[in-house]
Amino acid sequence: MTNKIKELADLFENHLYEYFGEYLQEYKLIFESMEYSVKNGGKRVRPLLTMLFCDACGGDVKTALPMAQAVEFIHTYSLIHDDLPCMDNDDYRRGKPSNHKVYGEAFALLAGDGLLTAAFELISKGCIDGLYDSATAISGVSALSALAGSRGMIGGQVIDLLNENNPNADFENLQLMDSLKTGALIEAACVLGCIVADADEEKLNAARCFAQNIGLAFQIKDDVLDVTSSLEKLGKMTGSDTQNGKSTYVTLLGVEKCQALVERLTDEAMASLEAFDNNGALKAYAEYLAHRES
Repeated sequence: MTNKIKELADLFENHLYEYFGEYLQEYKLIFESMEYSVKNGGKRVRPLLTMLFCDACGGDVKTALPMAQAVEFIHTYSLIHDDLPCMDNDDYRRGKPSNHKVYGEAFALLAGDGLLTAAFELISKGCIDGLYDSATAISGVSALSALAGSRGMIGGQVIDLLNENNPNADFENLQLMDSLKTGALIEAACVLGCIVADADEEKLNAARCFAQNIGLAFQIKDDVLDVTSSLEKLGKMTGSDTQNGKSTYVTLLGVEKCQALVERLTDEAMASLEAFDNNGALKAYAEYLAHRES
């Protein structure tokens, strides 16, 4: 990755934990549970995309930090809930015990709820602190709530649950599921970066096009890694989709065709970046995502 991406990643990480600084001792445990999962590493793909798109639109990346934090909080809440026994029932996340294995199911559920709510608190606070105006805050809340909600990320999770033990789900079904479950929040991340930089409609549409292609490529790559990687590299159990009898891109297309599709979708994503003058770091990041090993 480029020096710019490393600088943005460091800037984000240095601001990420400010939210957890103040609380009453009586409910300290819920903040510990929330922070446990937020601190549990990850690639920070979504917040980095928010900051990279802000930068590509000529904005000040520091003004994008509340939006970037909000996206990461929502992503983290979704992972906490996804790991619960009533969902995917995963014991590990990024090489560490899942939240509910450490804090119990009730506090894991509440930690997810807390992070979801905090996301919109952060966007609102960015306006109160003078980083952007109220119209920008409203646009950010509107975009994030729509794409993370029942017509977006949650809708995709519903389709995923309905596909449990269904080895016959076809490509179109998987594509719809992943355009919502994975792609919608990636779209939110890209769009928020444009919104905070006051980008025009052409750039917003280009960001959406990028997100739709890179989001699908990201999920296909995940399916490939689920059968080619290991717990040590991936930080979670591999082969779970196969064990659960789920249809995946790999079961439908095979590893080689999947990787070729990842490359094609990445090329299409990068073509949409021509709408941005300052697109070098975004292109480099898209290439990194296509060839990642974890």
